[in-house]
Amino acid sequence: MSYRIQNLFDNDDVEIVEQLGAFSVLQWKRDLSVNRESALSEYFAAKMNVHRRQVVVNMAELAKHQLGCTVQAGAMQWMAGDVRSETGIKGAGDFFGKMVGGAVSGEGAIKPLYTGTGTLMLEPTYKYLLLLDINDWNGSLVLDDGLFLASYSSLKHRIVRRSNLSSAVGGGEGLFNLSLSGQYGVVAIESPVPREELIEIHLDNDQIKIDGNMALAWSSSLEFTVERSGKSLVGSAASGEGLVNVYRGTGKIIMAPTQL
Repeated sequence: MSYRIQNLFDNDDVEIVEQLGAFSVLQWKRDLSVNRESALSEYFAAKMNVHRRQVVVNMAELAKHQLGCTVQAGAMQWMAGDVRSETGIKGAGDFFGKMVGGAVSGEGAIKPLYTGTGTLMLEPTYKYLLLLDINDWNGSLVLDDGLFLASYSSLKHRIVRRSNLSSAVGGGEGLFNLSLSGQYGVVAIESPVPREELIEIHLDNDQIKIDGNMALAWSSSLEFTVERSGKSLVGSAASGEGLVNVYRGTGKIIMAPTQL
């Protein structure tokens, strides 16, 4: 058995804007599915870098390393060739644990695992798709709520909790986040801003304070808390900032300063 894909990779309206390992990010240059009423807005949307984007997974590349692809629930659009899906649930207890973990982290409770040697295409999105190499994060990173899209099955998923309970009170963040760790693997995330606007900050036994949830990902080695911007309640109120997100230690952060 074999399959052939036409009018995709050889389509002059499609370009690969990023590729890392088995993951590629396809971008549709123009939205041709328009009518007289929508043509003008779609034309200017394309000029302002508003495009449909998709992650395509070369499953054969993962199979070389005896790996699969873990995908956010509902994100699969189509798969061709030898591609199989499983839930990865080991029993009722495991299902309950994943449901609780998904509820507190803002991520899908059940993330299907795809294996095989075919092609896997994920749903299109107008968000910006970023590919992150776990080795660039010293083997472990934490994601802001709702950003995860897909990853190599070699990466372990777990829910991490903030260092202080005050994080749950008005910090603009939830109390839990999704952490991915492993010795080898790639993560695909959905970003609200393009890579060109991301600021990367490296900390060496230092700290950064951010007013709002503008950090998209950070090293698991960093301590994350939510604190008053000033030393006192009066000082925080006078500064007009109130609570800020604080990252301390050694590691790195990518943040989106233009995110509203």
